[in-house]
Amino acid sequence: MRGLIKAIESEEYCMDIITQSLAIQKSLGSLNKLVVENHLRTHVSHMMRSDDPAQNQKAVDEMLKVFELTQNRQSK
Repeated sequence: MRGLIKAIESEEYCMDIITQSLAIQKSLGSLNKLVVENHLRTHVSHMMRSDDPAQNQKAVDEMLKVFELTQNRQSK
């Protein structure tokens, strides 16, 4: 990110800035996938095994929220 900010401030060539920005976005997408996967394997799995219906519902609500955020991002 610092490199991108510096490139913008230095008014570097637009295509270089766009390329750098897209690379950052791709990296963030990969990071998001890893975090969601970890959340599913740990927290959500634990909540779904709970005997507490509130914990079960919380897991479902969280996954729906992730789905909605993903859908909103794709529609833009």
